[in-house]
Amino acid sequence: MSLPGFWIAVTGLALVLFLAVHLGGVGMALADPAAFERFSTSLHQQAWLPWLEVALLAAGLGHPLLSLHRAHRNRSARGPVAGPLRSRRQGPWESLAALAARLIPWSGSLLLIFLAVHLAQLRWHRPVAGAELAAVLAVLRAPWSLVLYAVAGAAAGLHLLHGVESAVRRLGLLEPANAAVLRLGGRGLALLLGAGFALLPLALVLRPAGPLLAGG
Repeated sequence: MSLPGFWIAVTGLALVLFLAVHLGGVGMALADPAAFERFSTSLHQQAWLPWLEVALLAAGLGHPLLSLHRAHRNRSARGPVAGPLRSRRQGPWESLAALAARLIPWSGSLLLIFLAVHLAQLRWHRPVAGAELAAVLAVLRAPWSLVLYAVAGAAAGLHLLHGVESAVRRLGLLEPANAAVLRLGGRGLALLLGAGFALLPLALVLRPAGPLLAGG
């Protein structure tokens, strides 16, 4: 395995872990708004948070840059391809997985655009303590923003549908004995995160206002 391939896999899996934790944290806003505000306030007071954010930003930018470099090098090495690569595996998931693989550049590009918008909305102008949920709702009540968040969630799920399996393969963890389990787990995680991030913004906007403010 090449060094770029290793770092593509490591940064990708690190971002998957962040997405899982982030979805759980934001999900508290739907289940227990007061707990969400306490969690957000405590998190933003941690001295290690800026270092984590720098590491996440490095992974978020390094992952696509390394992927582009690898794709360019592979294309140069093999020359023009007669047609799209197709999986020889059969099954109900394979058509969707093949589509996810073909759309990787587009889903990745959309996620980068979303990341820039998301940071501009909720990180570079970080809400004051106790106002995190109000700021999130103010962003999501703009129709274009709600659509962007939902589409970005679906794009993340589609991206991970191919990306998780690709990462474990690059790390040498995908073997005939465990391939079926790892593929099923990776695809299940992709659907869980994709559906979660796509539907949670809509659920927050549609939730009655009273319970959301109960912890204020």
